[in-house]
Amino acid sequence: MTSNKHEFKAEVNKILDLMIHSLYSHREIFLRELISNASDAIDKARYEALTDASLAEGGEGWKIQLIPDKEAGTLTVRDNGIGMTRDEAVEALGTIAHSGTKEFMKLLESREVKDNPELIGQFGVGFYSAFMVADKVTVMTRKAGTDPAHAVKWESNADGTYTLDDAQKATKGTDVILSLKEDAREYLEEWELRKIVKQYSDFIEYPVVMDVTRSQPDPDDKEKTVSETKEETLNSRKAIWLKDKTDISTEEYNEFYKHISHDFTDPARVIHYRAEGTTEFSALLYLPSKRPFDIFYQDYKVGPTLYVRRVQIMDHCEAMLPTYLRFVKGVVESSDLPLNVSREILQDNRIVTVIKKSLTKKVLDTLAEMKKEDIKAYEQFYEQFGRILKEGIHHDFERRETIADLLLFESTKTEPGQKITLAEYVERMPADQKEIYYITGADRASAEASPYLEVFKEKGIEVLIMTDDFDDIIISGLGAYKEKEFQSAIKGDLDLGDSQKEEKKKEYGDLLELMKEELKDLVSEVRISGRLKDSAVCLVAGEHDLDPKMVKMFEAMGQEVPKGQRVLEVNPGHELIARMKQLFAADRSSAQLKEYVGLLYDQALLLEGDKPRDPVAFARALSKLMAEGVSAGE
Repeated sequence: MTSNKHEFKAEVNKILDLMIHSLYSHREIFLRELISNASDAIDKARYEALTDASLAEGGEGWKIQLIPDKEAGTLTVRDNGIGMTRDEAVEALGTIAHSGTKEFMKLLESREVKDNPELIGQFGVGFYSAFMVADKVTVMTRKAGTDPAHAVKWESNADGTYTLDDAQKATKGTDVILSLKEDAREYLEEWELRKIVKQYSDFIEYPVVMDVTRSQPDPDDKEKTVSETKEETLNSRKAIWLKDKTDISTEEYNEFYKHISHDFTDPARVIHYRAEGTTEFSALLYLPSKRPFDIFYQDYKVGPTLYVRRVQIMDHCEAMLPTYLRFVKGVVESSDLPLNVSREILQDNRIVTVIKKSLTKKVLDTLAEMKKEDIKAYEQFYEQFGRILKEGIHHDFERRETIADLLLFESTKTEPGQKITLAEYVERMPADQKEIYYITGADRASAEASPYLEVFKEKGIEVLIMTDDFDDIIISGLGAYKEKEFQSAIKGDLDLGDSQKEEKKKEYGDLLELMKEELKDLVSEVRISGRLKDSAVCLVAGEHDLDPKMVKMFEAMGQEVPKGQRVLEVNPGHELIARMKQLFAADRSSAQLKEYVGLLYDQALLLEGDKPRDPVAFARALSKLMAEGVSAGE
């Protein structure tokens, strides 16, 4: 027999410490987590047994057993699922191989985890919840299809170490044996176990069973009683997604959502329907109310759980939903797909295409209905998931108008935090306004302070404020809404009806040519501005160029971005430009004039949030200019 003592990884020790020393109001969720793990193990064995009959050894039905032992003070959760090898036990129970480990570590110190222990499941550490109620946890496990002598015994007192021993186990699967703490002995009581299973695990597909002893009159002597022990099933087992909607309470819907999502909050909306016709399937989908911590990770799992004739085929079927709806959780069951379906088959399967189209339409219709009937709830949802939903404009050409109807934005005419739809913006556009104006920025405050909005403020024109870093790409992809084209306030040549613009072009033409010559390596053009009223200059991207913010984002990611030369726009109404015109008229080769041109370009860089080409030279030139101004005023 091989016995080894191992130390837990540091992050596991922290989790164990949280479980042991923190006080919880919902310690019973440990049983939900262990039953959920057992159900997953049976799912795997059942699926793999489709192609390898030896994994269904014994021929007994799939089930999860609860075995309370009051004398020993132990509670055992037993399954006849896939089981684990020695290496798998170390991987599953001794380490946390999860991209969210660091996030969980941060939350350990926060009130959020301490007040909501249900969070532990969301981070893939549900097994360790057993230590909330147990001083010692023992795991006996044997991989299905292996010899009974190849079992493994894992054990820990949560003292920073665990032991691994070779063991004998007659049946496949896993036993998790909890040596309960003195203050947790209520979890040996039949009524308590029934209550927890009913509350959290009633919908588990496999029977959760327990031996129950009942006393009844002795048929031969009515003054005596005899005891009889029978195995009873504690859960209803009816797959909730196959039930009629009228038979399911809000609490049942919410508990099932928490089971599949490991979220501790109730969902924002439930979508439950059955599609009939040439392709039949049942779907139970949820729109969450809280964004998962890892939803922007590359390895985030997309898609609902897929069942075929009550057999779970995939935890996450990516082919069932587009990535811009990856926040949707749920279950889809189809009897039309083959049991041996693979991810490759799903990619081009006609039935899957039909289901995906139906699910996508249903989710988008539900969001539209939510926006129409309960805008406050929709705004809360959008705050969490709007950034992800926007991706659909870029990825789903066919539905981009539908998705555009769901977008919300702040504007220069809304109160801070208040948002409007594109439809509302178009509805209140003046009759002579032909385009939808928008500005991108890091936040509302910086966008509103931008010189690019000066003429819009003067003319009272509403501008949408977009603060997500990829908004410009999304809006450029959308192109137009309700036949109104989008126009960025920081790109292209604006024409807002300035009748004197052509006249000013002629008046300042020679000066603009000189400025263009001085800046020939930096800008493609110098022109009269149609957007400035208070500032002297600004830099403008070309109509089809990337937003400067997007350029910086791509460069920060190490990606090469084509560098288009920008346009320097000049405000002829500014006193500095008027002074330069005087200098130009007096001496076209003036060194001071050329110095002003360089200063103006660096000022334009500052106004868009960049830094001057040479900060030291810029500071010296600015100091010199200020000194000249002081001298002139003496």
